[in-house]
Amino acid sequence: MKMTFSLIAICLFLLPGLAQSQITIIPTPVKMEVASGSFTITPQTYIYASDATRHEADMLNAYLGQIYGFTLPVQTNPSSGNGINLSLREGEKNPEAYHLTINKSKVDIYASDNRGVFMGIQTLLQLIPPQKVGMAAVFQIMVPAVTIYDYPQFGYRGMHLDVCRHFFSVAFVKKYIDYIAMQKFNTFHWHLTEDQGWRIEIKKYPKLTEIGAWRNGTTIGRYPGTGNDGIHYGGYYTQEEIRDVVRYASDRHITIIPEIELPGHASAAIAAYPELSCFPDESTKAPARTTMAGPTTGKQVQQTWGVFPDVFCPKETTFKFLEDVLDEVLELFPSKFIHIGGDECPKDNWKRCAHCQQLIKEKGLKDEHGLQSYFIHTIEKYLNGKGRNIIGWDEILEGGLAPNATVMSWRGEEGGIEAASQNHTVIMTPGQYMYFDHTQTKQEDSVTIGGYTSLNKVYTYQPVPQKLDSSKRKYVLGAQANVWTEYMGYPSKVEYMIFPRMSALSEVLWTPENRKSWDRFKSSLPDIYKRYNLWGANYFKHSEEVMKAEGK
Repeated sequence: MKMTFSLIAICLFLLPGLAQSQITIIPTPVKMEVASGSFTITPQTYIYASDATRHEADMLNAYLGQIYGFTLPVQTNPSSGNGINLSLREGEKNPEAYHLTINKSKVDIYASDNRGVFMGIQTLLQLIPPQKVGMAAVFQIMVPAVTIYDYPQFGYRGMHLDVCRHFFSVAFVKKYIDYIAMQKFNTFHWHLTEDQGWRIEIKKYPKLTEIGAWRNGTTIGRYPGTGNDGIHYGGYYTQEEIRDVVRYASDRHITIIPEIELPGHASAAIAAYPELSCFPDESTKAPARTTMAGPTTGKQVQQTWGVFPDVFCPKETTFKFLEDVLDEVLELFPSKFIHIGGDECPKDNWKRCAHCQQLIKEKGLKDEHGLQSYFIHTIEKYLNGKGRNIIGWDEILEGGLAPNATVMSWRGEEGGIEAASQNHTVIMTPGQYMYFDHTQTKQEDSVTIGGYTSLNKVYTYQPVPQKLDSSKRKYVLGAQANVWTEYMGYPSKVEYMIFPRMSALSEVLWTPENRKSWDRFKSSLPDIYKRYNLWGANYFKHSEEVMKAEGK
C-alpha cells in the first residue's frame, strides 16, 4: 500500500502544466494562439476517432507508448467527446494542413486528409511535458490550451541516409523514420547501392548480396587513412525487410525514395558481376596511398572512399541487368520517384572502351558526357514506361537533361537553377548547407569528411534561390539534408551529426519566413534537447557555445 501511494503521488505531481513562455513546437506553426488553462490527460482519457481516422489514433498511441510509456483507450465515435478527438473535415487544399484546438474540456485535431491529422498529432506530442510517465494507475498530464492552424511551406521535405558506406539495422532505419516523422518531414531518401556495398536483395541476381554486400576491410581514419582494418564488413536488407520498412514509413505518411546508383558508383555490382564493366578482366586496384585487405586480383568491393573509374558499361546486357534490378525495386517501393544517382561518373574507362566509342558514333553523341546523358535517358524511358519518374544528382544535366527528370542540386545551387529554368522540378541539397556529414564545429571533435556547416547556416538557408526567375520558382519542390556515412559507423554517430541541425531544417521547410526567428529557435534549444533525451537520441550539445563564439 505504501508503494502504491508513493507511485500515485509521484505521478500526480510529476508533470505540471507548461507556462506559456515555455511552449516550444518545432517546426513553429503558421498560426498559434495561447490561451489560459490546460487540458488534463489521465489514464481514463479517450482518443475518439472515426473509422477514417482510426489508424491515426493507433499511431498516436504508438508514439505515446514509445515516447512517454503509456497508451490511452480508443473509441471509434465520429462525434466529439471530452477527450482527444481526431476527425476529417473538408475545406483544406493542402493535405498536410491541420487545425489543433486544446481547451480544458478536450483536444480537437482535424484536417481534410489523414496526413494533416498525423501532423497535428506530432504537434500534440510536443505539447506534452517531456518526461516519461509509464503505465501507472493514476497520473495527470497538463497540456497547455492553444489554438493552432498549420501547414507546410514546401511539399518535399526530405532526409537522406547512406547505408552503403556503413550498414544500419532495420531497427535503426525505423528509428530514423520516426525522427523524420516527428519533425514533420515527409520523405526518406534511402541510398541503397554504392562502391562500398550493395544493400538490397535482388532475387534474380543473388551475387549482388552474396558478394556485393561485403567488403574485405575498411580504411582506418580519414581518407587516405592510416591503413586497413581487414575486417569483413557488410550486410543487406532482404526484400521482406524492405517491405516491412516501407509499411512502417507508410503508416507514418513517409514516402521512401530508393536510390540505385548508375552509371557510376557501381563497384559493388561489378564485383558481383564483372561483365557489367567495360573491362571485366581488369583487377580492382587500391587508390594511391591506401591499402586493400584480402585478394588483390579480380573485381573487389571498394574498401575506401571516393570516386572510382570502374563504372557500368552502356551495353545491352548492362541495360537488361538494370531493368531487371529496377523491376524488383519497383515491386518493393510504390514511390512516384526512383533515384538513379547519375553523379560522379568518371569517363576514363568509356574513353578507352571500343564499344563506348563506337556507341558514341552510332548515336551521334558529342562525347562521353553525351554518352552519360544517353545512359540516363535510356533508364528514364524505361522507368517512365512503368509509371515512375527519375530523380538524379545535378550531373544528369551534363549532355542534356532527360525529359521528365527531377534534379537534386548538390554542387551548390547552380544545377537547380539551371534545371528549374528548363521547367524541371528541383530539390535543393547544396553541400554547404545540406550536408550533415560536415562537422558542426570548426574544432572538429570526431573524424568527419570535412567541411563545416553550423546550426545557424542550416537555419538561415533559403531553398528558393533569389537569382531564380520568379516565374520558375514553382519548380523548387523543397530541400533535403544528406547524410553520407563514410565516417558514421554507428547509429549514435548518425544521431550526433543530424541533431540539432535536422530540427533547424524542419523549420526551413515547414515554417513561413515571417514566422521564423533565429533568436527564438536558439533560445528553444534546451527544450529541444529535452525532446532528444526523451527519444533516447544522441545529439551535438554545444551549438550554443559555437554560436556564442561566432556572435550568432
